[in-house]
Amino acid sequence: ETESHNQGQNCMACHVSGGKGEGYFNVAGTVYDSTLTAYQPNTTVYLYTQQNAQGDLKYTIQVDGLGNFYTTEVIDFGNGLYPVIKSNSGERHMSSPITTGACNSCHGYSTSKLWVD
Repeated sequence: ETESHNQGQNCMACHVSGGKGEGYFNVAGTVYDSTLTAYQPNTTVYLYTQQNAQGDLKYTIQVDGLGNFYTTEVIDFGNGLYPVIKSNSGERHMSSPITTGACNSCHGYSTSKLWVD
């Protein structure tokens, strides 16, 4: 799909209860390639209960043709979930757990953009 927009922006700025965006997103963000300048389409985000793709796989979110991923599915973050981004040629693991799905609220601002080869 290529209907998403505003790559790199905090999706939750609009896609929240009462917000201007269509749908209430519980996890959303943008994935780039290793140059951090081009979007990495058609990859997948996985949320695990433990680091390094260990524990239980709780959620799978597809990245669209414009590099964005988002879901309106209710997400139970519990004590935190560990994201893994996978493409056909690589994968990246986040070493600390997330307790919110507003990925672009940090990535691209206070931390590096999300990326995978």
